[in-house]
Amino acid sequence: QVQLVESGGGLVQAGGSLRLSCAASGRTFSSYAMGWFRQAPGKEREFVSWSGGSTYYADSVKGRFTIFRDNVKNTVYLQMNRLKPEDTAVYYCAARRSSWPTSKDYEYDYWGQGTQVTVSS
Repeated sequence: QVQLVESGGGLVQAGGSLRLSCAASGRTFSSYAMGWFRQAPGKEREFVSWSGGSTYYADSVKGRFTIFRDNVKNTVYLQMNRLKPEDTAVYYCAARRSSWPTSKDYEYDYWGQGTQVTVSS
């Protein structure tokens, strides 16, 4: 069993930055694909980014967000720059019992509790 705990959310003005962290329990973190997703009020959860042997981003965040991981600390991060009001959402990290990453949320096995990001205009 893997437990994921996100942190780093908050309120920021448009154009600002935040860094989200997701700390994972377990000794096999380095072999897991990790993903970030978000869900805005009244909308479905959507893919943001994944990290496996490489990284991949949704078009809406490409060039502004960066996913990176520290396998010693069992932590994956999401650096978010040039934030926009439309980035406002609850952000979730997810882990997949496979090194193959995916943008499909149903293919992830473990989820964190989410952290709120609010971007004011």
